[in-house]
Amino acid sequence: MRSPKEISLDNKIFEAVSALCPGKGPEAAKLALGDEEIRALQEYSNTVSIKRLGYNDHGPVHMRTVALNGVIMLGLLRNAGIRTSLETEECGLFEESLIALLLAALLHDTGMSVGRQDHEIHSAYLACPILDRLLKELYGGDIQKRIMIRSLALEGISGHMGNRVIHSLEAGVLLIADGCDMAKGRARIPMALAGSPKVGDIHKYSANSIEEVRILPGAERPIRVEVLMSSEVGLFQVEEVLLGKISASTAKGYIELYALVNEGEPKRYL
Repeated sequence: MRSPKEISLDNKIFEAVSALCPGKGPEAAKLALGDEEIRALQEYSNTVSIKRLGYNDHGPVHMRTVALNGVIMLGLLRNAGIRTSLETEECGLFEESLIALLLAALLHDTGMSVGRQDHEIHSAYLACPILDRLLKELYGGDIQKRIMIRSLALEGISGHMGNRVIHSLEAGVLLIADGCDMAKGRARIPMALAGSPKVGDIHKYSANSIEEVRILPGAERPIRVEVLMSSEVGLFQVEEVLLGKISASTAKGYIELYALVNEGEPKRYL
């Protein structure tokens, strides 16, 4: 059964996608968000992440949050006149870029169901048959579109950790969208289950100090990311996680990044 948080995110994703491209976008969102196999993978990924590994949320709420972040960012880029890689290469439409990003976001951490190490690669091979199934339902016999969207989604999935070189704008947006999900809700369950101190705890404590991440139109660049935190320990997340992902992203040049402690004077990174 979906949680109230998941239902809320589903509604926001569907509304955001529908506003950007009313064609196949909403159909893709409905298919993916309601897919039982995707959700089962998301749920088990979260179980492995939290209960077995003592890590933070890598389940249906996280992957939906990343999807929403990505859709918002891609919309801001479009509003600023920035074309996606599919558009620039004249092989696809904005709608297809959006669908690839959406599907990649909803599947990018399913490899956590196998384990943490190389989970992005596990996610990619687990995603392949699901992408084939959903894209066949969306595009029927149009094999060219199915291959193009699947390949783009797989680039985003396999590159979301920032340790592999990515080339498309769509994959770069996913990389940053993933890094932006670091508010304290992600660390709530691991914090509650915490026992004796262990390696990696700084991620949970720093994430627990982050109150909100805002994605807004920028003043000098298309996207402004604001990280609001209750204490300076949250700067660890910004500097060690988010900043690294932005630096590795093809969308880096379109991002303004600010950190605010207790609504104080913003500290600008980018």
